[in-house]
Amino acid sequence: MPYEQGGSGLAATQPRVAGSRDVAIEVAGVTKRFGATSALGGVSFQAAAGAVTALLGPNGAGKTTMIRILSTLLRPDAGTARVGGYDTAREPEQVQAIIGLTGQSLSVDGKLSGPENLAMFGRLHRLPWPLVRERSARLVAAFGLTGAGSKPVKSYSGGMRRKLDLAASLMAEPPVLFLDEPTTGLDPASRDALWDIIRDLVRTGTTVLLTTQYLDEADALADAIVFIDGGHLVATGTPADLKAETGRAQVDLIASSDADLARLIPALAAFRTTTDAPRRTVRVAIDHDGSSGLRELADVVAAAVQAGACVERFALHEPSLDDVYRRLTGRADVACAEAPA
Repeated sequence: MPYEQGGSGLAATQPRVAGSRDVAIEVAGVTKRFGATSALGGVSFQAAAGAVTALLGPNGAGKTTMIRILSTLLRPDAGTARVGGYDTAREPEQVQAIIGLTGQSLSVDGKLSGPENLAMFGRLHRLPWPLVRERSARLVAAFGLTGAGSKPVKSYSGGMRRKLDLAASLMAEPPVLFLDEPTTGLDPASRDALWDIIRDLVRTGTTVLLTTQYLDEADALADAIVFIDGGHLVATGTPADLKAETGRAQVDLIASSDADLARLIPALAAFRTTTDAPRRTVRVAIDHDGSSGLRELADVVAAAVQAGACVERFALHEPSLDDVYRRLTGRADVACAEAPA
């Protein structure tokens, strides 16, 4: 069930930007140090309104520090950060009125029920009781928590608690939502359900800034990616653009026999290939750009058929955000974790 934002009872403060094509978040030269440690070193980027921007990087890159600055929990040492047109350091109250934040740690009270937690957050936002009741009921239904009834949150599963945490951040219907690793520890089914909720929120106009350990999550949800490493900006772009810059798609042709492999190798000599003889595999790099890639793939298949080679199976590999990570950081290990099994 999609979550739909209501039109009444919103905080008096509204973003100074308007329209889905506007910039909702502006970061310019933000620097933050903790003693001798530089967490952020002059980072600048923008995030479009009504879209998902993923803030990615290895552990310790400065992602959570940036979220804390944008949500007014920290002040930058230098530079400026604006959310909805408001300066996070100079106008923190205006920023707080238009944002929601779900951090890495659960913020709900385990002794209270789900609806009681939502009511508490509604009152903290100074919403009138009729509006608190209406929004609480709507969010409980939207997040699939109706069956929990009056059970205390401490009896909830991890996925249910994470959903409730996100629901609590939406009680004030914020135009801008910060999600700091929201699916950490969730099982695949709960993670997929939360993805659907995030997509529904964006369809209603919410701006989302997401940090995540899971690169497939960023690939599935993000309209744009901001990649930082060691507190410095290293790349921005759409997932497709960043993957395209990383390399070409590849197709593996696994020959049925050594004799078939011997036919394949000369037949595909005109292409960019590498051969793995023990696995009877010829890997061909192809253009991953739409129609030209399809034509090149067809040429590869035609050459194999013309050579009379019997191919046991094909395997297509496209550049992934894992490959982007390795290219940008120069590290073989992916500190942004794999998705949960």
